[in-house]
Amino acid sequence: MTLLDPNVAAAAPQDALTQDAFADAAAFKRAMRHLAGAVSVITTGRGEQRTGFTATSVSSFSMDPPAMIVCLNRSSSSWPVVREHQSFCINLLAHDQLHVADRFSGRGGATGVARYEGAAWQELATGALGLSDALTVIDCELDEAIERHSHAILIGRVRAIRTRETAEPLLYWHGAYRHISNLDRVLTSA
Repeated sequence: MTLLDPNVAAAAPQDALTQDAFADAAAFKRAMRHLAGAVSVITTGRGEQRTGFTATSVSSFSMDPPAMIVCLNRSSSSWPVVREHQSFCINLLAHDQLHVADRFSGRGGATGVARYEGAAWQELATGALGLSDALTVIDCELDEAIERHSHAILIGRVRAIRTRETAEPLLYWHGAYRHISNLDRVLTSA
């Protein structure tokens, strides 16, 4: 049984689909630029070991118990800190927090505890810091870290949640930060 009308010609794809055994990294990166994602800053550590990173690889995992997934490159300076402290905080950024995303992505050269400058933070139950005016703050204990390929899949059991109801999320799509209410307006470029 076909779902296509036999009287209508199928549209030709813009680019031919390659049938390689495995896609190359450059093609995969280009494909992932089409996946819009909410921008989060993941914070971890305590004291002078505080660090963090900007991520779009964040997702809910389980409702019972409440758990989240974050993907972290194992070459990141945050990876050993997450392993040592066994906790992290997901700070889902609001549309007006692009400067926080940039600092935690390493733009401008900020590293470690210096990434926290220029924003207000609150210490949470796990010891991680939550962004005071983030769209959503999700404090997590590390339940499990699964190491695969270049990344670790962090499964975090949710300890606490705080939300800001009056803001839009900051999105990342096609190499730029964007607002959800106006996807055509580019805030930054890659």
